[in-house]
Amino acid sequence: MKRRAEALWKGSAEDGSGMLTTQSGVLHEQPYSVKLRFENEDGKAGTNPEELIGAAHAGCYAMALSVELGKAGYTPDSLHTEAHVNLEQVDGGWAITKVDLKLDASVPEIDEDEFDEIANGAKEGCPVSKVLDCEISLDYSLNS
Repeated sequence: MKRRAEALWKGSAEDGSGMLTTQSGVLHEQPYSVKLRFENEDGKAGTNPEELIGAAHAGCYAMALSVELGKAGYTPDSLHTEAHVNLEQVDGGWAITKVDLKLDASVPEIDEDEFDEIANGAKEGCPVSKVLDCEISLDYSLNS
């Protein structure tokens, strides 16, 4: 399976802006910029990469947890997950230093020890969790 997203950026970092579009159309020319990233804490003027990573991580984790619970014979009533992505300046640059997952789960007939084991296993096995702690490669073409 492959999924596609596009970013179009115009201008300098300080004065420029971009638009994000996803294959599904959930995002279509959604604005983003350095100003929106660092000066718009409520996020209502546009998105940013950290917000999108948070959404991907929360969604992926909830799905992974649901799969693992199903394998163990449980069906959750609900799994409400929040991902809090921390972007910090380290060693002269910016880095995602931590993601805090917050989960509110309703799973009938499961004991706390078993749930703890399944929930932590899903956190480790979630594909987005894995990509946040991996080597990143780059393949590009240049038109000048």
